[in-house]
Amino acid sequence: VPGEQPILFDLGTGLRYFGTTCSSERPFRGSCLLTHLHWDHTQGLPFFTPLLRAGAELDVFAPSQADGRSVADAMRAMIQPPAFPVHLDQLPGTIRFHDVGDADFDLGEVHVKSRLVPHVGNTLGFRIEWGGRSVAYISDHQQPHDASMSATPAALELARGVDLLIHDAQYTEAEFALKYNWGHCTVDYAVWFAAEAGVRSLALFHHDPTRDDDSVDRLGARAAEIGARSGVSVLIAREGLTVEI
Repeated sequence: VPGEQPILFDLGTGLRYFGTTCSSERPFRGSCLLTHLHWDHTQGLPFFTPLLRAGAELDVFAPSQADGRSVADAMRAMIQPPAFPVHLDQLPGTIRFHDVGDADFDLGEVHVKSRLVPHVGNTLGFRIEWGGRSVAYISDHQQPHDASMSATPAALELARGVDLLIHDAQYTEAEFALKYNWGHCTVDYAVWFAAEAGVRSLALFHHDPTRDDDSVDRLGARAAEIGARSGVSVLIAREGLTVEI
């Protein structure tokens, strides 16, 4: 957002690549909307080089933990020996963790809505709004175990009418039948959900790690055909993709 500090969605390994684009002339200042604490969403944090510079500041908004631990304590437990050579608190930059649940708050001129969504463990989805534009990020979204098409009111609230929905699309129908309780959904469900919420554009995200480029393209083409019948424009989230809204 022009004139505002950057807002990151999650702290996965892509964070390392983003760090290489940040200016080294001044300390980094920004925020992260962290959906949950699974490894694939957090392991980029100690490799984010801007935090290796004194004066850097990162505010992380993440879901309150079901076991009562603070997000800060949970993250410190993951980033310390023997799993990692240094403790999280040894990074020169400052990281502030904020435990949130169903909440509404502002980051500068950007309005943020966080809501708990179905996954494995406490997980948030986010909606951000600025200047009449809106983006929803629901990275890990458990489809009903019976593969039916329904969604929680909280999830639909996040996505209703957004310009861009970035949404879980991990499984085919055959894969979901084997992993129906792993916390994700099918590509078909992602398109259905986008249409149900009346979004303009859907970015298929959280591809299964077994996918190669060709299989992602095939799934994307099929999803685009389904989306066209519902008035939803479908994109394939891929490294380096830029979407302006």
